Amino acid sequence: MKLRHTTTALLSLLLLAGLCPLTAQTAKPPAAPAPAAAAPRTSPPASPAKSPTAPPAAAKSPAAATAGGEGAFVENVDVSVVNVDVYVTEKKGGRRVTGLTRDDFEILEDGKPMAITNFYAIEGGRPLTASAQPEEQLPGAPPPERVGGPAPVPEDQRLRLIVYLDNYNIHPFNRNRVLRELRGFIHDHVSRQDQLMLVTYDRELHIRRTFTSDSDLIAAALLEQETVTGSAVHADSDRRSVLDRIDESQNATEAVGYARLYAESVFNDLSFTITAIKKMVDAMAGMPGRKAVLYVSDGLPMIAGQDVFYAVQNKYPENSGSMNEAIQYDASRRFKELGSQANANRVTFYTIDAAGLRTFSSVSAENGKAGSPGQGIYVDSVDVSNLQAPLQMLAEDTGGISVINTNNIEPDLGRIAADFNTYYSLGYTPAHIGDGRYHKIDVRIKKRGYVLRHRDGYRDKSTESQMSDGTLAALQFPYEQNPLHIGLDFGHGSQREDGFFLVPVQVKIPLGKLVLIPRQASQDASVRFFVAAMDSDGNTSDVQQARVPISIPNGEVATARDKYYVYTVSLLMRPGEHRVAVGVRDDAASAASFIARGVHVGG
Repeated sequence: MKLRHTTTALLSLLLLAGLCPLTAQTAKPPAAPAPAAAAPRTSPPASPAKSPTAPPAAAKSPAAATAGGEGAFVENVDVSVVNVDVYVTEKKGGRRVTGLTRDDFEILEDGKPMAITNFYAIEGGRPLTASAQPEEQLPGAPPPERVGGPAPVPEDQRLRLIVYLDNYNIHPFNRNRVLRELRGFIHDHVSRQDQLMLVTYDRELHIRRTFTSDSDLIAAALLEQETVTGSAVHADSDRRSVLDRIDESQNATEAVGYARLYAESVFNDLSFTITAIKKMVDAMAGMPGRKAVLYVSDGLPMIAGQDVFYAVQNKYPENSGSMNEAIQYDASRRFKELGSQANANRVTFYTIDAAGLRTFSSVSAENGKAGSPGQGIYVDSVDVSNLQAPLQMLAEDTGGISVINTNNIEPDLGRIAADFNTYYSLGYTPAHIGDGRYHKIDVRIKKRGYVLRHRDGYRDKSTESQMSDGTLAALQFPYEQNPLHIGLDFGHGSQREDGFFLVPVQVKIPLGKLVLIPRQASQDASVRFFVAAMDSDGNTSDVQQARVPISIPNGEVATARDKYYVYTVSLLMRPGEHRVAVGVRDDAASAASFIARGVHVGG
């Protein structure tokens, strides 16, 4: 039997010049196809998504398919479940509330009630209940007994935590004080079933440790960060300088000019900072389970230079237009978009203001101004409030916790640990699938005296977006999901005159893992391939896709199930180390696999 498919496509990348014409054919597999090996660990990030449902054990015809006839009717139904993690505390005292059941909650999407189809109660890191479509309880009957003892955490409930140190927006002393408590927190409260990653930012993202279940590795990496310079000291110097210039200015026009130049510089730096955080949020999209970012800095301005414009208005009160200048440096919309992006990817923000209890700089001897101490304190209070506002917004919008105005963060770390280990996960199935819109979520509890926290919405991603996210997740992280048992091999690349190499890449999928749709003379499968690549510098390609129809003559179906379908694509690549990720989706089964492998190109 021969299966053959030919197509052409073009891949525009930094590291790949194109995707050349490709052919696909079947090959005789080993006696029993083995699952692919775990993906190797990697470093820098880009952008990934949530995983589709698991496939059937072997190829079969769906019940909705009508055999015979080219126009056989097949109904493919994609079912997606939206998971909402809910943290419940007592209104008085703030203690965690346990023992609740599915019937205690209500979920509304865009104001419409939704049926809760999945319910998990997790206490102390152990899932005590795990039910899809629980049985109805008789009125007045006691709740079902909870399953005792440790239970494995389902994949969609595992925690992946990024510790994000913003060295560009922090003072070293503040950071090191927080790091000492963070190391203890990670050692005592992060489960071995969870995964952690350490990221730092200093105008560039650096992955110090990729995802690992070894908390000691993360703690050691945190210790190394205590010798790194924090750039907030330079920001303090710039702020003092512009405030001095405003104080010494001769007129409002001159003072506004100083404030405008300062705000433009701060806003530029802030834009880079937000983009970097968003990059990490996007990078986690394709990974299953709960995801969280523990963000540590001395705060970020919601409005760049807001306090400086207040200083201008204080010196020249007749110039009421100075505050209007500040509006153009308002980043609140970008922070709101960041929170929405996190919600779309099931990422919760936990934010820590490492500055703790601040001392206003205007009251110090070196910065005191004769005749204006009260105004200086007011300007400083505006600065502090402005720096803390984004930390509070990101945490509130994503259902997390913000830690501000304290030099002892240990109690708040305890609250964060409680979030990780004791919560309720509610799931429901929306009527829409992949409409690309952002949908608001509201969770209510039927009992009084309780406070709820949860993400405020999500974006319903299309199948293409989910597959792209999953492919990039496999590319960037040590993450692999392979229910289809696909394989990935590389041939020997041939060098061209321009110095690039054409590298054959073979994607192998066992035909026995695909759902085959009966036709008049054949049984067909509908498969989509998604490909992305990354070089040793972290430059990442866009994800490219190709639809590959597979048709097997009826007389050869029995023997075909023991064979692989081999899809070969030639990638044009520079010499050096590269990593290639592939996503494969069986559309009939709504099943997907994601794997990645490294390849050395050239001599």
